[in-house]
Order: sequence, then C-alpha cells, then structure tokens
Amino acid sequence: MDKKTKKKISIRQDTMKTSMVEQLKKTPIVQIACEKVEISRATYYRWRTDDKAFAESADAAIAEGSLLINDLAESQLVSAIRDKNFGAVVFWLKHHHRAYTTKVEINANIKQLIEELTPEQEKVIEEALRLVALSSPDVNDSIQNESKQQKQNELSSRENNKGPENQDSIGKTEPPAIPEHLS
Repeated sequence: MDKKTKKKISIRQDTMKTSMVEQLKKTPIVQIACEKVEISRATYYRWRTDDKAFAESADAAIAEGSLLINDLAESQLVSAIRDKNFGAVVFWLKHHHRAYTTKVEINANIKQLIEELTPEQEKVIEEALRLVALSSPDVNDSIQNESKQQKQNELSSRENNKGPENQDSIGKTEPPAIPEHLS
C-alpha cells in the first residue's frame, strides 16, 4: 500500500472512531452503536486493543451514555408516579426511602464451645498434618519441632513433680494389686 492509501484509511478510521464514541454517548450498548456506525463488533474491539486513547474515550462515552439512560429511566418512573401507577410508587419507595426497603430478620442462637482435644484427637490431627506436610519441608520441620518441644515439656513436668519417695519408680511399672479374696 502506498502512503496516500494508508493516509485515507487512517482518516476514515479516525472519523469512524469519533462517530462510534459519539454513538456510545447516546446509546451505551456496543452492539447497537456498532450497527449505527456500520462496523463490526470485532472491528470495535480490535480498535480498543490497538488504540488505548480510543479505548479510554469509548469507556468514558459508555459511562456518560449510562448516566443519560439512568436519567431517562428516572424521568419515566417519575412520570409513572404522577400518573398514579402503584407499581412505580412502590418501586420508588423501596429504592429511595429507608422505611420501605425490603428487610430480612435473622434470629440465631450462637453457641461457641471451646473444648480441649483428647490425646487421641491430637494424634489424629498430628498425623493428618504430617501427611499433608510431606510436600512442604518447612511445615514438616515445624510440626516435628512442636512435637519435640511438647515431649520436653512433659519430661520436665514429670521431673518437677517427682519427690524423694518416688524417684526410683520413674519408668518402672508396678504389678497390679491382687484382690484379698484371691490371695
């Protein structure tokens, strides 16, 4: 293509882009605006991709067009209210007056229980966490460190609780007592 043809195409595209933006201000629906300007939706979206300034102008035009449509809709609603259309009156009140909005009442009894885990539950959770953590060494190390710390705390607790009379019995188990009638 020669420079002259490219320039003509560029001028025509700029004119069509301007027309498209103006149409979007009047009707903020891309399909309808494309039909009015006689371009395809694909062309419109290609222009948006290729030309950021056009995309920004189109977005601003759509926002402006939406405001226009909102004004028209509210005008029609007010006209319907003046004509004593009960549905229009109810709609207006529900959306513009706090006393008439739709309300939802929720009643609930919330009971929060905080229970300590049993040793069996703790073991199940530790095993589940261990299995989940197989892919994450950091989590696995953290679980092992917590387990070691817990065992150390238990040992130190036992040592602090042993008196002189039961020092020798740590780690030893006594046989069960025999009932008197059997001895």
